[in-house]
Amino acid sequence: MSKRKLFLVLFVAVLAGFVGGIWFGRGGQLACKICAPETIDLSRFWEAYYKLKDMFVSPDKLNDNQNLIYGAISGMVKSLDDPYTVFMPPDDAKKFIEDVSGQFEGVGMEIDIRNDQLQVVSPIEGTPASKAGLRPGDKILKINGTSTADLTLDKAVSLIRGPKGTKVVLTMMRADWKTSRDIELTREVIAVPSLKWEIKDNDIAYLRLYQFTEKASGDFSKAASEILKSPAKRIVLDLRGNPGGYLEVAQNIAGWFLKDNQIVAIEDFGKGEQKEYRSSANGKLLNYPLVVLMDQGSASASEILAGAVRDNRGTQLIGEKSFGKGSVQQVEKLSDGSSLKITVAKWLTPNGELIAGKGLEPDIKIGMNETDYEQGKDPQLDKALEVVKEIK
Repeated sequence: MSKRKLFLVLFVAVLAGFVGGIWFGRGGQLACKICAPETIDLSRFWEAYYKLKDMFVSPDKLNDNQNLIYGAISGMVKSLDDPYTVFMPPDDAKKFIEDVSGQFEGVGMEIDIRNDQLQVVSPIEGTPASKAGLRPGDKILKINGTSTADLTLDKAVSLIRGPKGTKVVLTMMRADWKTSRDIELTREVIAVPSLKWEIKDNDIAYLRLYQFTEKASGDFSKAASEILKSPAKRIVLDLRGNPGGYLEVAQNIAGWFLKDNQIVAIEDFGKGEQKEYRSSANGKLLNYPLVVLMDQGSASASEILAGAVRDNRGTQLIGEKSFGKGSVQQVEKLSDGSSLKITVAKWLTPNGELIAGKGLEPDIKIGMNETDYEQGKDPQLDKALEVVKEIK
C-alpha cells in the first residue's frame, strides 16, 4: 500500500475512533457533523497498521500521531488532483494569512502548476523577477537545488519567498532554451502597481492593468475619469501578465465597459448550483471602441474581465491564449490552527464557457519571440492599435 493511501486510511480510522466517543446527548442523537461515512471499510487500515508496527524498521515513528494525521490529510487532499486544494499545518496556515494580507517579501511573481510542472504565470512589473527577465510560461525546475516535481503550490511559494535582502536560486527552463539556467534573485519588499495609462497615436487610450488589487478599483476610477477628459476616442486594455486578484474589483471595472445589470461572470458550484455576478450602473466607457490584449500570464480576474467584454459587447481578444485559472478557493480553519484551502467553484464566462484548465482563445493570435523582447518590440500592442482604429 502506498504511503499516501496508508495516511488516508489512518486519518479516517483515527477520526472514526474519535467521533465514536463523541456525545450522544440531547435526545440520544449524534450531535456532530464529522462522523465517518458508513461506506468506508477500515479493515485495510488495521491490516496495514499492524504489519507496519510489526515489521517497519523504525516502529517508534508510528507513535507520532500528529504527523500521521497531517500526512493522512495531505494524502487525502493530494488524491483530489487539484493544485489549488491544499492542506496547511498551523505554521503554514499562519504564513498564508500573512501573505494574503500583503505582508510578505519575495521576488515578485505569480506562479502556478500546469501539467504537473511549476511555472511562472507572470512577473510583477519592477520586481526582481521582472528585472531578471522571467516571462510567463517559464518553467521552474528547482528552488535552491530542491526539485519542484513533487512540491505543492503553497510549498513552492514558501520556498521562493523570504526576508528582504536574502537570495534564492531558481533553475529555469524556457521553450526555446537548449538547457536550463540558474537565475539568482535577491528578495525585496514587493509593492504591486495597479495600472498605468497613456495616449498613443493621438486618440487611443492605452490602459495597462497589472493586477486586481484592493486599490485597483480606485486607481481605475481615477484613470477612467482622466480618459473621459482626454482626447482619447478608443481604448486598448492590456491584461498581459495580469495574474488576477479580487473578483469584486474585476466586477467593478467591468461595469465601466458594460450596460447596467449585464452578466460579468458565473460562479458554478457544481450539482446545478450557480451564482451570477452582474455589472452595476456606470458604463461610462461603453461607447469607446475597445480591444483587449492578453497572454498566457493573464489569469483569474483578468480572464473574467476579458470574457465579460467579449461575450457582452463582442470585444476582440488579441495576443495569446490565457492561463486558465478559473476556480474559486475558500479557506477553512481546523480546530488546531491548521487550514484547508478548498476549491469550491469554477468560473464561467457570461456565455457559459468554462475558464478553468482551458483559458480564453484570442480572436487574433499573435505571439512574442526572443528577438522581440531583445529589441524592445511589441507586435501584440502594434496589432491591437491597428485593430482598434478600424472599429467604428
